[in-house]
Amino acid sequence: MPTDYQNTSTDQWLQWDKDHIWHPYSSVLNPPAMVPVVSAKGVRLTLADGRELIDGMSSWWSAIHGYNHPALNAAAKAQLDDMSHVMFGGLTHPAAATLGKRLVDITPAPLTRVFISDSGSVAVEVAIKMALQYWHSIGQPQKTRLLALRNGYHGDTFGAMATCDPVTGMHHLFNKVLPEHLFAEAPKTAFGEPATEADLANIKSLVQNHHQELAAVILEPVVQGAGGMRFYGGDYLKQLRTLCDDYDVLLIHDEIATGFGRSGKLFACEHAGISPDIMCVGKALTGGYLSLAATLCSEKIAHGICEGEAGVFMHGPTFMGNPLACSIANASIDLLLASDWQTNIQRIEAGLKTGLAAAAELSSVETVRCLGAIGVIEMKTPVNMASLQAKFIDRGIWIRPFGKLVYTMPPYIISNADLALLCQQMVAALAAEE
Repeated sequence: MPTDYQNTSTDQWLQWDKDHIWHPYSSVLNPPAMVPVVSAKGVRLTLADGRELIDGMSSWWSAIHGYNHPALNAAAKAQLDDMSHVMFGGLTHPAAATLGKRLVDITPAPLTRVFISDSGSVAVEVAIKMALQYWHSIGQPQKTRLLALRNGYHGDTFGAMATCDPVTGMHHLFNKVLPEHLFAEAPKTAFGEPATEADLANIKSLVQNHHQELAAVILEPVVQGAGGMRFYGGDYLKQLRTLCDDYDVLLIHDEIATGFGRSGKLFACEHAGISPDIMCVGKALTGGYLSLAATLCSEKIAHGICEGEAGVFMHGPTFMGNPLACSIANASIDLLLASDWQTNIQRIEAGLKTGLAAAAELSSVETVRCLGAIGVIEMKTPVNMASLQAKFIDRGIWIRPFGKLVYTMPPYIISNADLALLCQQMVAALAAEE
């Protein structure tokens, strides 16, 4: 008898999940218990047993407008009536063309060319390939190495893995098959403070000594995400921009986590008043509805690539420019820019600072830091994730800690009351672990 896939109990499909599905960074030998979600609306996730959780993660920082938003739902439904997908090779459509123009309009002026892809990691791969093909095309094929920052994280595909911190970036098992790039010490300059000579000395030395082989510097501007949830000053970026210009090295900004307002600026590079040569965006691009990313570059890069040996940029994903995702991305950008998002992010930052302040009094906590719609509690030792997450769920919140970091990036639509409750319960759960 065939399996009745449509009429199953929660226990049944959870068992299928346990038997067959591999979740992010998990083991099939001793898989963690999964939390069954059946619907989501606003800032709340509804579980199979009817409980509701305030989502403090925005589905890994992507669902900035919350869930089931009527404007994004309408954009998806309208596009479905026309077409959900069409190949992008030789064809185009209004949704992609509009998205390209929107991204050019809202990013720094030199970025005028847009390559649309299907995930953040692929956007980073595209950025790396752009840099490498650019130098090859203009007659400097020896420039093949990259310089990244310690504590950086850029994704899980091979090119991206090679630019993640080789110690904290979770990818050391693959070191022998990854390209060997250079790594500078992570900036220590506090957010809002001018960069010191001591902070810049290491990266200056690396660029000066290796510029003839360096294709690009790649980093996450102002906020280092999964590599440590660290914040640093915009002046560091400004000084690095000058350094790259002086030594003829490209600058790639990975804005996948920071783009679309999360740090308090629409893009984090605006804290420094500079532009990279290449920029990656993703995550919040579609408001968390569908996987979509983009890599933007300057005319200099685009023309350099296309005037070279190949004559074209050598990349082309099957789902590139997906109409459904592009339509939702356009609606998400409209929704964000139509709001007073700057004031809203300031409101969330103030709420996080107030709500998480009590965590600093706990003996297990090293430090508490907030920037924009990002709140981080760094512990002195790694947390027991299973135990702590169960306490979060019992308190009606969804927080996904890792290592020593317990952090929140809530949806921008979160109310003051829900934000206060989220922070209160985060601190209470940590206190219960002591």
